[in-house]
Amino acid sequence: MRWTGEYADVLGFCKGATLEEIREHGHVLTPGRYVGAAETEDDDEPFDQKLKRLVAELEDQFAESARLEATIREQLRTLTHGG
Repeated sequence: MRWTGEYADVLGFCKGATLEEIREHGHVLTPGRYVGAAETEDDDEPFDQKLKRLVAELEDQFAESARLEATIREQLRTLTHGG
């Protein structure tokens, strides 16, 4: 998607809802009611393999998050306690 200077609805991302649509949904503004879901391609990866791969990626991201949090906390201690 490239910005053209014109607004366009993007399935699964954004949608300009009319007041009538909002009324039909009882004035609930939960985005999923309006934007829908983007179409996805079937990658033919077996579910069990995909799940294992995604869990491993998530574990790596958790570890990186913990590492970054520790670094930030150390930097904050340095700033607030003068070293």
